[in-house]
This record gives sequence, C-alpha cells and structure tokens, in this order.
Amino acid sequence: MRTTELVERMLAGNRFALAKLITLVENRHPDTALVLSAVHQRCGHAYVIGITGPPGAGKSTLVDRLVAALRAQQHSVGIIAVDPSSPFSGGAVLGDRIRMQSHYLDDQVFIRSLSTRGTHGGLARATRNVAQLLDAFGKDFILVETVGVGQTELDVMGVADTTIVVLVPEAGDTIQTMKAGLLEIADAFVVNKADREGALRIRTELEMMLQLRPATGWKVPVLLTEATTGKGVAELLDAVLQHRQFSRTSGGSDAHRAAARQEEFIEVLQEEISRRLEASLENGHFTGLLQQIKRGEIDPYKAALRMMADEESLRVVLRTGQ
Repeated sequence: MRTTELVERMLAGNRFALAKLITLVENRHPDTALVLSAVHQRCGHAYVIGITGPPGAGKSTLVDRLVAALRAQQHSVGIIAVDPSSPFSGGAVLGDRIRMQSHYLDDQVFIRSLSTRGTHGGLARATRNVAQLLDAFGKDFILVETVGVGQTELDVMGVADTTIVVLVPEAGDTIQTMKAGLLEIADAFVVNKADREGALRIRTELEMMLQLRPATGWKVPVLLTEATTGKGVAELLDAVLQHRQFSRTSGGSDAHRAAARQEEFIEVLQEEISRRLEASLENGHFTGLLQQIKRGEIDPYKAALRMMADEESLRVVLRTGQ
C-alpha cells in the first residue's frame, strides 16, 4: 500500500493505517519526511505529557491511572512507552505495561511501545514523530513514558509539553545523583508509593532542591501518590492542567513549540542529507575519492572539505535519492 494511501486512511480514523505509519517513521523509511509533511496541518491539538523516573517507580501504573482519569473526562489518549534498551533484555519494564491492558479494548486509547531497535539512534526523533502521528490522528492527550533518568530520557522529554518525574521513598541516592538537567526540565515531581516510610522526607528534600532552581514563574509541585490505589492521581492531573494553562498564558507553550519546530527542521535536514549521501556512495559516486582515503593518500577531513567546496559534488549528493 502506498504511503499516500496510508496517510489518507489514517487521517480518516483507520487505526491499522496509523500503526503502519508509526512503523514506517520508527524505521526511518525514505518517505518519512513526506508522511510527516502530509499530516503537519492536522497537528497542534494534542497535549503531550512526559513521565520519566527510575525503573520500579510505578510509572506504568501511574500512566494507567492517568489514562483512566482522562478517559473519565471523555478525552482521547495516545500512549508512547519508550524503552531505551532492547525489548528483550528490558522485559521487566515492558512487562509492567501489561497493567495498561484494561485500555487495549478502548478505541479511544492507542498504545505503542518504542525501543532503540529500529530507530537507528534517533529515539527522541522517533518519539516526536510518533507523537505527531497520534496528534494528527486526533488524540487530545499523549502520554510518553520512559524508563529511567539518563541522557536518553532528557532528550525524549524535550518532546513533552509537561514533564513529570516519578520517584519513590527509597530514591534518596537517585536524588543525590540527579542530573541538573532533569531538575530543570521537571514541571512536576511525584513521590509514588507514598504509603512507604520516607515519602515525606523525600518530598522535603525535593522541595529544598527546587528552591535552587531559577525562577520561571511556575512553582514545581511535589506530589504524593499511591498509583495502585489511585490516591493522588486526581491532584496530579490537576497540576498538569494548571501547568498547561500557565504555559499558555505565559507564552511558554508557544516558545516551546517554536523551538521544537526549529530543532526538527535542522534534524530533518541533517537526516535527509545523510540519507542522500549514503545513497550516492551506494550508487558508486566518489569511488575514486574513497579509494584515495582508504589508501591514506588523503585524510578524511581534507576529503570532506574538498567535497563541500565542490558544487558539482554537492549537486550529485542532493540529487541522489530523490
């Protein structure tokens, strides 16, 4: 089936076409840019909520409860479960997502797991693209759940309009080693499993750390939840909606999305040039230059600069793969 037909079917509400297009963009199909351009005018409605934190913090259960709360308000929801590890070695994490199975039969909820397998190192980009497809499909809210608190998660969370960092009472070491970047991107902290000893202490430590954060006009809340029972979930959703309103009235939302569009333009341009360069090399262009590089007759840096200075070489690269 042609990608144009898949896009038409997806925009008409076909879930199978949506799933096929997600696979297409996740695997960086050559038509990825054309697909995303075709759906661009239908994007901009959905609100993206990012949820991150260490394994075992109860994120999947919390996501499940947030979805239930959003569905109770008649919102359509998309879920992107991001696993930076292999889907095989990360079995415990993906296993937790079985807890979302109560939503699988709900046609207003669409769930998709992403892993580095198939994304060729562009997990944040793939996540953004999948969110765009879900947005164009008509979802009101998109929840992005990631597995940990490393650099990958910081990158992925750049996709979110509101970022929630989930910790547990035993996460004292995590807080001490928490990257400054994570502290800065968090729009809300959640201490989950708050019925355990130490929850109030962790909340106090977080509130003290947040006092060192530069003032932005938004006071980052530190909330206590018990996801297994649903306690505190309504308050968390209220905090998300308050942050959405704050971002809109302060102009932060527009600035965030403008910066994201610029970043995306640069990423698309880099990816397209890289793809066309690879196609040029596969088609046998620049064989002589490559042989010189392999024999050590010219260093790779000088060769690259020579190509960049040669307009005809650049035309060959840009024409290839169109």
